[in-house]
Amino acid sequence: MSLQLTGIHHLTAITANAPGNLHFYTKVLGLRLVKKTVNQDDTSAYHLFYADGEATPGTDLTFFDWPVGRERRGTHSIVRTSLRVGSQQSLAWWKQRLTDENIVASETADIGGYLCLDFEDPEGQRLRLVSDGGKGDSHPWAQSPVPAEHQIRGLGPIVISVPDSTNTEAVVTQVMNMRKARDYASPEGQVHVFEMGEGGPAAELHVLVQPGLAPARQGAGAVHHVAFRAPDQETLHQWTARLAEFRLPSSGEVERYYFRSLYFREPNGILFEIATDGPGFTADEPLETLGEKLALPPFLEPKRASIEAGLKPLK
Repeated sequence: MSLQLTGIHHLTAITANAPGNLHFYTKVLGLRLVKKTVNQDDTSAYHLFYADGEATPGTDLTFFDWPVGRERRGTHSIVRTSLRVGSQQSLAWWKQRLTDENIVASETADIGGYLCLDFEDPEGQRLRLVSDGGKGDSHPWAQSPVPAEHQIRGLGPIVISVPDSTNTEAVVTQVMNMRKARDYASPEGQVHVFEMGEGGPAAELHVLVQPGLAPARQGAGAVHHVAFRAPDQETLHQWTARLAEFRLPSSGEVERYYFRSLYFREPNGILFEIATDGPGFTADEPLETLGEKLALPPFLEPKRASIEAGLKPLK
């Protein structure tokens, strides 16, 4: 059995308005704030993690809070983040909810084999609700403003834009062991679909080819990186060795406390991460009270007073 990624682990994006971001993702989209912490490389910035009711790997949408202007859209970037819901009925419910919240949403359409609804958050973060047909487990959050049957179930697929897919395809298939699943034409361009693990929307990367676009420049509304799932630390060690074997430069393994990570850039410069499923967000807080206090990994705990003094209130 070759080394396999099992799906999307998390996606990390950029906000310049942490209080507004918190309101939109918890009060409008109904996700749970499961970890309120800081960027471990820049402790002046919040790192906010939103997920399902049990903070399950594969459901985390996370944000760095940086005082930056809006992104310049373009290629060499992650361009749309899909959030899975359980049915076509849920898409209809969400269309009405977004309209009621003055969020412009597309009509429901078949995109790449899935029924979808496109919209943007208030900072221009490009999002897509995808019906996954209710396949797999879901863990609703009891305190969500969204009824359990319509809650967001997790991430995937993720759409990246590249000017030429040749080298990206080589890395995702030959190094990352993804399988080429299918192609489809979208209004933005041709899309190649690669799948991991058991496949399906929670385990797909969609590569959109856009040769005519200038490169994106990151800012608020942009995506910083996407992470893929490795079951445990032993598997991550194997991925570290595999990248080295292919002479693909990487960060080496980084201890993030809630998971262990390995970062590298695919040939078009998009930042990929492989992250372990465990130990998870209950490593330092009980499940019942996740996200209620500022959580710091042990190596930052001695600096808590100065870190807290440098952060703006979220509410």
